[in-house]
Amino acid sequence: MSATGEIDAVWRIEQRKLVARLARLLRDVGLAEEIAQDVFVLALECWPREGIPSNPAGWLTQVAKNRALDRLRRTSLIEGKHRELAIDLAELECETPGIDTTLDEDIDDDLLRLIFTACHPVLPAEQRVALALRLLVGVSTPEIARAFLVPEATIAQRIVRAKRTLRDAAIPFETPRGAERRERLGAVLEVVYLIFNEGYVATEGSHWLRADLCSEALRLGRSLAALIPGESEVQGLVALMELHASRFAARIDKAGNPILLLDQDRSQWDHSLIRRGLDGLNRAMVLTLTPGPYVLQAMIAASHARAVTAADTNWIAIAAHYQALAFVAPSPVVEINRAVAVSMAFGPAQALAVVDALRGEPRLKGLHLLPTVRGDLLAKLGRTAEARAEFLRAAELTGNDRERAVLLARANCSMRGSEVISIEQRFT
Repeated sequence: MSATGEIDAVWRIEQRKLVARLARLLRDVGLAEEIAQDVFVLALECWPREGIPSNPAGWLTQVAKNRALDRLRRTSLIEGKHRELAIDLAELECETPGIDTTLDEDIDDDLLRLIFTACHPVLPAEQRVALALRLLVGVSTPEIARAFLVPEATIAQRIVRAKRTLRDAAIPFETPRGAERRERLGAVLEVVYLIFNEGYVATEGSHWLRADLCSEALRLGRSLAALIPGESEVQGLVALMELHASRFAARIDKAGNPILLLDQDRSQWDHSLIRRGLDGLNRAMVLTLTPGPYVLQAMIAASHARAVTAADTNWIAIAAHYQALAFVAPSPVVEINRAVAVSMAFGPAQALAVVDALRGEPRLKGLHLLPTVRGDLLAKLGRTAEARAEFLRAAELTGNDRERAVLLARANCSMRGSEVISIEQRFT
């Protein structure tokens, strides 16, 4: 791996932690991200020349401290920080109890605080999720735009406005309690879900699976479940992620190429994670009479987990769960996934009718999911030339190199069934 590649790998791990540390100190998420980006640029300049430090995270933290000090000196924030932290510049430069203590504290809860801060109700819902994805995962603006099914310029504007609003409103960096926590919970769950989703199938790049993002989402979800044990949707989301994570060892071959669900060696599934997921789903269902979107998706994942072989899958039950999901959280992506289940349960002709009803859906324009599934259904119906055209179109639209290779192979064969290459997103 090149020095730049190693720096990128370190940055993917450390970026969100550094932003969270800085946000706790500066009380300004926009400024925290700006300083973190400055530190990354400096690493790109120094590390190829001087070598990657033995403790990259420590290097990044120390440089971030210095940049934060410089910013406090240069801007009018210094006055506010004197009053807020009851320290003066001499203390910062000498004993540095404020910055050193704050940045070096245990950061186990910092990312959770950052999610709740980014999801403050002072922001419109669409700005909350976009900002949290940008800060917590480092997801690029084009990637977030694909998730929201909106233009890239719209997402860029949302992120800028969200940072400005949080700064101007002086929103505290904290995990709220009571009614205020419940008010933000839906947006927080959506962010955790999308972090996992981006890791499960990366939107762009050469990796099919980003286990680091999935692990981070699971950690955050479990922290939420411990914080709010009585919320069925929290339990449902954690169960959903655990059930999907149980397949990781079987989802890629030794070369990193994807192995689709129906082709996976189920003996490689992590059965301890399956048990945890099923137990979590049971807890979620005890807590509610009307399952929400995450509980319903966990029920779908559980149907796959309970099937000893692909042939044992209860596709009729899965199709019914998707129908319920489409009712409580309508979305064109849910409809695409429902079409796959309908195909497996009742045949490709019925499913093609579901998919064709979505062909004019503007939110799916530019996404590969619709032509992927339509190509699959056409192949099963023996309409090979049409199927090939759909797979080629899907290959042009995807940003993931591994996914593109699968789609091009499907275009050449056009004869084999496939799963939808995503877990469901509930953006509308």
